[in-house]
Amino acid sequence: MLPARLLRQALPRPAPSFGYSTAGPTMEEKPVESSIRTKLLQALQPVHLEVLNESSMHAVPRGSETHFKVVIASPRFAGLPLLQRHRLVNEILQAELAGPVHALSIQAKTPQQWEENQSVSQSPGCLGGSKHDPQMATKLGSQG
Repeated sequence: MLPARLLRQALPRPAPSFGYSTAGPTMEEKPVESSIRTKLLQALQPVHLEVLNESSMHAVPRGSETHFKVVIASPRFAGLPLLQRHRLVNEILQAELAGPVHALSIQAKTPQQWEENQSVSQSPGCLGGSKHDPQMATKLGSQG
């Protein structure tokens, strides 16, 4: 596979790209991750979409689908301030946010912003209270 910078030089326009998370025991997507991806693809028709399951960075059982990062570049974001972009994504994913998803990090860009800067900020480590609970490993069972 060509590096992104060479791929951009070879193409007259940025090609749509859709990242897939590899978190979990297999390369297959899980139901919540798949639902997030499908809803965002249908509603926003992005030129770039990554749905990353970051649950393993938190004190939750292995295989959980509770913490996600979405990196999305869509023409629908043109002219919208960042807050409105986040509200739009949250509205599309309201069922997931009301149910299984505990945390959602959103990086929402226009296609032009994505073309100019394809950097993705790294998520911080979990500082939640359960990380400091000395009994958490016992509560969650062996994860290693």
